[in-house]
Amino acid sequence: MEQTMTVNGWEFQVITLLGHGKGGYSWLVSREGREYVLKQIHHEPCDYYVFGDKLEAEERDYQRLRNAGIPVPGLLDIDRIQERILKEYIPGRTVCDLVAEGSLPQECVRQVQALSKAARDAGLNLDWFPTNFIPFENR
Repeated sequence: MEQTMTVNGWEFQVITLLGHGKGGYSWLVSREGREYVLKQIHHEPCDYYVFGDKLEAEERDYQRLRNAGIPVPGLLDIDRIQERILKEYIPGRTVCDLVAEGSLPQECVRQVQALSKAARDAGLNLDWFPTNFIPFENR
């Protein structure tokens, strides 16, 4: 694994791999004492999903979620040449972890109900897998 990754010429220190999905790999990175998520788009085959331009889809989907009023980590930069996206990092434990230990706050259930309605009203179909969500105050 490389120790650094760049986005539009800005160098970031790689801390750890956060996850791997059908669209790319997400890394926790840092620069000047701040942490970010850097997503590297990949082109691995997926038997059950046909992709177009993944980078364009990421940007379009981000705007659709924001326009629907769904709070998402900020999209900070896109490196089109390297197919990398820099996003705000939200620290904390995933909803999956909280459910597993039986400590999910009831407020999270109400928030998901409200987010689900907002997504439905906007014609969006979200992946509600609990590792995709981190409770964050004031969002």
